[in-house]
Amino acid sequence: MKAEAARELIDGNPHRAGQLLSELLVQTEHAVEDVRRVAHQLRPPVLDALGLLAALRVHGEGQQPTPVHLDLPQALPPLTAAVEVAAYHIALEALRNVASHAGATRCTLRLHQQGPTLHLEVADDGSGIPVHHSVGVGLASMRERAAELGGACTFEVAPGGGTLVRAVLPSTPNTARVRSRSLTWNPSRS
Repeated sequence: MKAEAARELIDGNPHRAGQLLSELLVQTEHAVEDVRRVAHQLRPPVLDALGLLAALRVHGEGQQPTPVHLDLPQALPPLTAAVEVAAYHIALEALRNVASHAGATRCTLRLHQQGPTLHLEVADDGSGIPVHHSVGVGLASMRERAAELGGACTFEVAPGGGTLVRAVLPSTPNTARVRSRSLTWNPSRS
């Protein structure tokens, strides 16, 4: 409608038509940014460019303030796009939490296929999640990403201290959807 108004004003009031077109350009730029942001959340371009394993390697090796030991297989069986996206986002959120909250000196990102499930673990040697910690947006989003696929994501005390994030995702299209489990925090587990 704004473009139509500008077209009607172009002869009689070119200044106002120019203002409307400038406003329209700004709104269009914002809309494009929003679409890119949403598309990136749906399927990050790095997954298409590199695949899950290489994307995790690149992220773990070069972009973390806390040293990350990567325990990744050389290859994985074909995964659905939804499983790749969930695993990628869960891993990145867990690594962000290590960098932002754990005070860790090191962490390990482990990924392996076991039967029809993909197992992802991020363990750190940091301060751990306090016993009465309320679940924030990051922890809730990890749990929700796993639950949407019929998997689970848990958070517990890592052996030797720190935090252990575990996600188990059904990794084949034929895997039966299991009942999603709620967020688990077990401070007594070591």
